[in-house]
Amino acid sequence: MTNSISLAQGREYLAIPGPSVIPDAVLQAMHRPSPNIYEGELIEMMPSLTRDLCRVARTEHNVAIYISNGHGTWEAALSNVIAPGETVLAPASGRFTHGWAEMAEGIGAKVQLIDFGSSSAWDFDRIAEALRDDKAHMIKAVLAVHVDTSSSIRNDIPALRALLDDLDHPALLMADCIASLGCDRFEMDAWGVDVTVTACQKGLMTPAGTGFVFFNDKAQAKRAAMPRVSQYWDWQPRSNPELFYQYFNGTAPTHHLYGLRAALDMIHAEGMEQVWARHERLAMAIWEACETWAQGDALHLNVAERQHRSHAVTALRLTEGRGTPLREFTENQLGLTLGIGLGMDDWEGCFRLGHMGHVNGQMVMATLGGVETALAALDIPRGKGALDAAAAVLASKT
Repeated sequence: MTNSISLAQGREYLAIPGPSVIPDAVLQAMHRPSPNIYEGELIEMMPSLTRDLCRVARTEHNVAIYISNGHGTWEAALSNVIAPGETVLAPASGRFTHGWAEMAEGIGAKVQLIDFGSSSAWDFDRIAEALRDDKAHMIKAVLAVHVDTSSSIRNDIPALRALLDDLDHPALLMADCIASLGCDRFEMDAWGVDVTVTACQKGLMTPAGTGFVFFNDKAQAKRAAMPRVSQYWDWQPRSNPELFYQYFNGTAPTHHLYGLRAALDMIHAEGMEQVWARHERLAMAIWEACETWAQGDALHLNVAERQHRSHAVTALRLTEGRGTPLREFTENQLGLTLGIGLGMDDWEGCFRLGHMGHVNGQMVMATLGGVETALAALDIPRGKGALDAAAAVLASKT
């Protein structure tokens, strides 16, 4: 019998992989009149804000702030170090590497794309072959997506740095950490990343609209050699401003800055190691549940090997195109919104769970309970005991 009674009343829960849940402290910090943008607290808090942003990225170098989404930071980063006609290498494990590569083509760069599909991490033998063949060092940068939000693949950035070093290749290592920063372990300086791009609406727990580009001295040297950089995208005045407005090439995103300040306070009060450990434990609980459901042969994790799975997002596949019906059930009947199968060939059969930023054990268990309910309501075969398996992970002391 069809369930005609909606149970979606009450506070809805957005379990998509960004924008993520906004903490009350962030919302409260933003709930204020517009501030003075010429003097006072907003101007005075910028040095500590940029310093604390760099602490999240684990870098002692520079950060430029843009009023943009992640796509904007893609173009900002490229515009500062890649001239028209230069070549970039793009190893793709999902839709977002393709997007960054398309952005590079849009500014006149040549793109050498290596596509590993939507369920496989990088094959370093193929990347090494491309770099070895580049004897003239025409490749000026490698566009490396750390976590692809569409596929939920987590790639090995330190191994890519080691490969570049072993081959003595001078290309810049540019990392997209839009989905991973503040969720999966990322250490820009220790891992040898030259340029990092991210945005505020995922692990940084702030409403979408602000993006960040971190860059080291090697990247700055390439910027200095550029024939031209557009005034808006130029990271030089943004990272080393003489006047407050130069941080943003104009009017500041005032309320985003207050919200970001509150979010950074929360992150550093918890501690980066604890933030990473929390995301890892919650992700493991989700994997245990999903691997149990998969015993019914209707649901499958998009990424088979755990070492290649993100701690921020999990992409799943359902047979017979049942991803969309499942999402419709959880949203309409339970008030739980799951992520679409973004960038997947069979997107109607896919869905994603976002578990990034301001998320805890009871939120994850509620999400898994919603999925379990939908699987039961839609009569989708599944292994039994998924919630028990997840609860055991969260209950464990190790």
